[in-house]
Parts: sequence; C-alpha cells; structure tokens
Amino acid sequence: VHLVESGGGLVQPGGSLRLSCEASGIIFSINAMEWYRQAPGKQRELVASITGRGRINYADFVKGRFTISRDNAKNMVYLQMNNLEPDDTAVYYCKPLAYIDVWGQGTQVTVSS
Repeated sequence: VHLVESGGGLVQPGGSLRLSCEASGIIFSINAMEWYRQAPGKQRELVASITGRGRINYADFVKGRFTISRDNAKNMVYLQMNNLEPDDTAVYYCKPLAYIDVWGQGTQVTVSS
C-alpha cells in the first residue's frame, strides 16, 4: 500500500485548502478511506471518512467546514477544508480504513496570521 498526500500549506485563519491523497496497492473502489490529523504534542485523530459507495462521517470539530470526497477512477480521496482555524494546524494523513498501520508521509497544514 502506498499513500501520497499533498495540498497542505500555510493559510490565514478563515482560508481554505484542498488536500489530495493518491492511494495505490489496494482495490481502491471497495476501500473506505479516512483522513486523520496530528497536531504537535497531540495524538493522531480521525477527521473524516468515506466508504467506497460514498457514505461519509465527520468528526464534530470539522462538521460544516470540511468536505471529504473521492474519485474511484483516479484512486484519489480529497479533503476540502474551509474556514480554517489555528487549531486545524496539523499534519494530515489519509489511510484505508481496513489497514491498521499504513500511513503516508502526510501533508503539513499551518493556519496562522
């Protein structure tokens, strides 16, 4: 399994970013995909998930601000992040739900004025 996250960066509070994750080595269309994040000094936490058929769940702290989506034809999962807050600063990771300890390198998101 190989995961490559991209799209992070430095953004001001209230700004937006779109994260992308390309997955290979799995049958992507049947795998639920998840986005996690890990802030400095904190445990990694689940942000959002999407099943192969598009059923979605969000953590309470991102509801109404973040949108997860996927393109099964491209083996891609996305995380559109709007109205970003400083507390959203973290390294963001994607992973297939069915794989316990498979991680990419992550993409850094920094929200700061």
